[in-house]
Amino acid sequence: MPRTTPPRPLDVEALFPEVAAHRRDAVRLHPRSGAPGVRDSSLGGPLLWPRAEPWPHCEDDHPRTAFSPPPAPEPLPLVPVLQLFAADVPELPFPPGTDLLQVLWCPFDHEAGYVPRPELRWRSASDCADARTAEPPRPAGAAAQYLPDPCVLHPERVVDYPNRDLPAEVFEALEERFEQVEEETGWSYWSHLSVSPGVKAGGYPTWTQDPYWPDCPGCGHRMEHLLTVNSCEFDGESRRTWLPVEDTPATGTVRDLPYEERTRIQRPPGLMLGDMGGIYLFDCRHCPDRPYAYHSDCS
Repeated sequence: MPRTTPPRPLDVEALFPEVAAHRRDAVRLHPRSGAPGVRDSSLGGPLLWPRAEPWPHCEDDHPRTAFSPPPAPEPLPLVPVLQLFAADVPELPFPPGTDLLQVLWCPFDHEAGYVPRPELRWRSASDCADARTAEPPRPAGAAAQYLPDPCVLHPERVVDYPNRDLPAEVFEALEERFEQVEEETGWSYWSHLSVSPGVKAGGYPTWTQDPYWPDCPGCGHRMEHLLTVNSCEFDGESRRTWLPVEDTPATGTVRDLPYEERTRIQRPPGLMLGDMGGIYLFDCRHCPDRPYAYHSDCS
């Protein structure tokens, strides 16, 4: 079943024309529990991985936290997080000769942000004719909230407007108008009208803290937002505009549903990164080797 975000309740660009120049296209991926195959775009599903290519492992030192790995003689295998085919998400900036993006991570805390450490792989699906068929690894001792449950995806195109990424002069020009519109209509630019939440490609990060855009260590350019892996599809306030039509209860609100049913809609992969936070992945479009970085926003 597709997932459809309702139209915004107000015309953002008519009310706040200053933000129009800063709009960005995003693709909400809407993961939902399922049984994806190796040739499906998925979250937490099996990856189309060449049999001859060794499976990646993490050999990092891990900080001592509640999510540290147990003592083990062998390096820790990474686990699949996202697999995206160009046929499903053509908006991704696939490097020439590739049509598949894979994201894996080590499901234990790392010093950078005290969250899992992701790795990216761009590849051509045609190079994976002889693919692995084994189930993805799930390292012993990893917290369930760092091990995404298998989900199929339902990509949907939406428009993002910046909130914390608004240029200072635009925010200063609009601050009083934002407050006036919210007072008159009950709709908040920050929660209801600006940045789409959930797991997505492109658009703006759903910052809960101050924005952090990494610079490329090679060329010095500011990196571009590639992907967001969020803990949830919406929160208690943003659900008013970002809950998909297909998941809206016939009566009452999603908050009236039994806990298990509400969680199935709000957090299908079972992830919990910090306090309902997210991990943002960035890449450099200027360098041919496409360096990437990540930043967590999880406290």
